Amino acid sequence: MSQAARFRELLRRDGMTVAPGAYDCITARMIERAGFECVYMTGAGTAATLGYPDFGLVTMSEMVDNAGRIAAAVALPVIADADTGYGNELNTVRTVREYEARGVAGIHLEDQGFPKKCGHLDDKEIVPREDWLAKIRAAASARRSADFTIIARTDSRAVIGFDEAIARANAALAAGADMAFVEAPQTMEEVAAVPRLVNGPCLLNVVRGGKTPDLDLGDAERMGYRLAIVPGLLIKNVIGICEQALDALKAEHRHPPLVKEMTVREIFQISGADEWDALRTRFREAAPKRAAAE
Repeated sequence: MSQAARFRELLRRDGMTVAPGAYDCITARMIERAGFECVYMTGAGTAATLGYPDFGLVTMSEMVDNAGRIAAAVALPVIADADTGYGNELNTVRTVREYEARGVAGIHLEDQGFPKKCGHLDDKEIVPREDWLAKIRAAASARRSADFTIIARTDSRAVIGFDEAIARANAALAAGADMAFVEAPQTMEEVAAVPRLVNGPCLLNVVRGGKTPDLDLGDAERMGYRLAIVPGLLIKNVIGICEQALDALKAEHRHPPLVKEMTVREIFQISGADEWDALRTRFREAAPKRAAAE
């Protein structure tokens, strides 16, 4: 079964799937080891690994390559940020084909102008509704497997208002999207209203310190959300821990204690050392001798 089909199975189950955000293969493997059932490739995190802010500076090929590496590193469905589709409908067709060819289970496409920016920053620009819907139709038609999930993300709440965001989400579902992603509802009432007003499965973006109020994921599930992504959980913690460890090294002139003590072997095991070690001698074992001919 493809990972796209596995993700469809997750969405058909009762309840809500939680997908923490990975920005590289290590964080993706940590999500898998922790027992989650889906990985979200964060676009902001991907941009950060390349040395850029989330201002639309990363290209489609750079995003696709990272998504492909992550999808190959884990046995979980990977949902990936695909920004605006990187152009018009033609670019969107290629974007879908490239992500799907890398084994990604689904992507989300937004209605910002290009270059876009993080959905929880101010001064975003939104394209006309029909321009975005044309790309949603193009994306739905470009996939080779019907299991590949197209998530329609609208950032219009911050620019045009909540009613327009709901209208766009419903229009995108009618145009062929499989899931709606209303970015950055600004009150708890709006968060609760999205799955009630949208005529299809909804994604909730959980961004601590962003525009959306902090809430318990159990409450989000009871509201009717089918997927929650938590894109910044790992990268924010990694940045904080790195700053703390480097400050301690500089001040104390010795290796500071680790948050979790790990041997060198344990670190390599996260990246698959046991699997690769098993291959060291596998192909050097002598083949069974044939019985002598009588």
